[in-house]
This record gives sequence, structure tokens and C-alpha cells, in this order.
Amino acid sequence: MSLEIERKFLVKNLDFKIESFEKKYIKQGYLNADKNRTVRVRVSNTKAFLTIKGKSNKAGTTRFEWEKEIVLSEAEELLLLCEPSIIEKYRYLIKKGKHTFEVDEFLGDNLGLIVAEIELNFENETFDKPNWLAKEVTGSLKYYNSSISKLPFKNW
Repeated sequence: MSLEIERKFLVKNLDFKIESFEKKYIKQGYLNADKNRTVRVRVSNTKAFLTIKGKSNKAGTTRFEWEKEIVLSEAEELLLLCEPSIIEKYRYLIKKGKHTFEVDEFLGDNLGLIVAEIELNFENETFDKPNWLAKEVTGSLKYYNSSISKLPFKNW
């Protein structure tokens, strides 16, 4: 069993773009967006992945995650079967100390929402916080991509 340990933050300005060493375009949808488990199809530039995630622990930091790379053409077909709506975003990778932040700048119905995530090795691990981080939203279901696909940011 693979566990994902991450914390999630809102972003207060666009300074992260200057610090970014990589930018990806991501399109993803959910074959199942149940609160206890999600099944996601993601196309990231020219690669595709199928991901299953379990329910988060009480703190919202840790959950089961299984991910496999799949054939791009199969992912594009699976996206047609996904629940409404498809999420589109740019993901920026920013190195801070020994960690890498992933900052998602959402597009379409979620335009204006920018969220940063950091994966950790254990729940209480310390990390360098960039000045562009704002309020922590770890564990807030509202900010999960599976929730955003059901209730887009423009409707908040």
C-alpha cells in the first residue's frame, strides 16, 4: 500500500512563477469522485496516468494513493467517460530546500484558484515556506480536485 502525505495551501501572489523550474499543462477527470475513494484519469503534457486515492486521515494529510502510467490514447478515451466536469490547470514545480512544491493555477470554471501542495515523508516534517504561501487548507475537502470538479471555483 502506498501512502501520500501532503499539505495544501492557498497562494497569495504570482511570485512562484519566477521560481518555477518546470510548467506542465494538466487535464484530468474523475471516473469516480466519491468522498471515500477517487479514480482519476490525468493527461500531463504527453504522459497519462490512472490514479486511485483513498479517504484522507482525520488531519487530511495522509491517504492511500496508487498511480500507474497508461497509454495516452487510452487516457483520452477514458476522459470521455469521466464525471462532469474536466479540470484543466497549469502546474508549476518549485524547489524549496529539500522539497518540491507543486502549484496548480486552475483554468476554465476554476480560473482564479491557485493552490500549492507539498509532499512530505512524514506528517510533522518541517519544510521551508515560501513567501507566496497563504492560508493552509490541508484537509479542507472544498480544495480537493475531486470536489472542485463537482463544484467549480466560479460557483463558490
